Amino acid sequence: MKIPIQFNYTVSVSRLKIVLPVLFLPCLILLINGCAVGPNYNPPKVSVPESWSELQLKGEAKPASIVQWWKSFNDSMLDSLITRAVESNLDLRVAEARVREARFQSGVVAADLWPSVDTSASYSRSRRSMGISTIPPNAKIKRNLYEAGFDASWEIDLFGGKRRAIEAARADIDAAVENQRDVLITLLAEVARNYIEVRGSQRKLEIVRKNIKVQQETVEITRARYKAGLSSELDAIQAGALLATTQSQIPLLENSMKQAIHRIGILLGQTPGALSAELTKEKPIPSTPATVPVGLPSALLRRRPDVRRAERELAAATARIGVATADLFPKFSLTGDFGLQTENLNAFSLTHSRFWSIGPTVRWPIFEAGRIRANIKVQNARQEQSLLSYEKAVLASLEDVENAIVAYNTEYVRHQNLSEAVDANRRAVELASELFTKGLVNFLNVLDAERSLYSSEDELVQSERTVSLNLVTLYKALGGGWETGPL
Repeated sequence: MKIPIQFNYTVSVSRLKIVLPVLFLPCLILLINGCAVGPNYNPPKVSVPESWSELQLKGEAKPASIVQWWKSFNDSMLDSLITRAVESNLDLRVAEARVREARFQSGVVAADLWPSVDTSASYSRSRRSMGISTIPPNAKIKRNLYEAGFDASWEIDLFGGKRRAIEAARADIDAAVENQRDVLITLLAEVARNYIEVRGSQRKLEIVRKNIKVQQETVEITRARYKAGLSSELDAIQAGALLATTQSQIPLLENSMKQAIHRIGILLGQTPGALSAELTKEKPIPSTPATVPVGLPSALLRRRPDVRRAERELAAATARIGVATADLFPKFSLTGDFGLQTENLNAFSLTHSRFWSIGPTVRWPIFEAGRIRANIKVQNARQEQSLLSYEKAVLASLEDVENAIVAYNTEYVRHQNLSEAVDANRRAVELASELFTKGLVNFLNVLDAERSLYSSEDELVQSERTVSLNLVTLYKALGGGWETGPL
């Protein structure tokens, strides 16, 4: 057993009991009181506006209540889908595994702060060469060697390099947790978005089928009038063309609905068609609440996981500067070994077979060709990148919320205008049909009125879907929903 030992003491075991405390006590004091090189981390201060510039209409500056924002839609099916997605989504499980990995990695780093002890045992049989004249005449040519013992070493963290590494590892754990929360927020929004897509497609299919029914009646009327000589064949052909155009929308809408259903199945960790029977039953588009409390911009920095993750990554980068800086200073270690060594197995446990050694070690790099200082500069550059990434994440989060607020508010106004347009177009179709039946207007007026009604109804459903989708986007931008997720 060969260990680099600087000092060997030939003393009794009783004296060893005195030497050990004398050596370890000063080291413990240095370990407890020793400084940690490198910069101490302080969370960066960034300026944010006092209020949202786009806040109006349905948004309120009251504290956001978005822990379970999906319940504001009052849709039991949506609640069920989200619950199942949180339990079984594969992306979320990957993120959870990464959190565990970071925690275990922190344990690996923390272990370097403590002494290491190894034990070993060996046996060897050897034969000396008879061709060496310096061997004594009575020396044994063949010999056995039995050896067993343990050795210990402890590098004292006098300048805090290992403590900075632990600090960085703990910040990595926090960053992994925030990444998991970010994945959860994305999952919640994706489930809600695709569910609204399903209901929106179903609602549009309902409108299309209703218009097809009306247009079929119009085709029958125009054909009957044509046969009776009351209108031209052109009216019947135009009515048939409008009917075929409307019918062509059904395959597209069914395709959109099925793709959204398949996506929800994957988000729930199931096969694409697993939820087809459950979701093909028609239900209305989830309605939005009367008001949406969005809180203040200052609260966003404490709630958005991507901002919180960027801040923790900055903390880890700062701590790693200290890890690199510690390499400039000497390393102090205590090493020692104790064991039994004999040529006779029967004497293995006797007192005279014992051996031991203990002593301090100092290692200080003299020439590294600038490697250490270059590494410090590397870590400083990475810290600068992390700081800029944090500032970018803050600005991006503010932009996301402002855009989501303006999109939600403007679409809400548009939805109200479209509701009025649908009512007016319905009345126009009734009047045009009545006047055409009386022969007061030509069939072109009826066709124009029906086209306008179908277009406005389709846009109204599309707008209703978009209002709900924009609200989901707003909740996601606010960073809502991670508080109830797995940690």
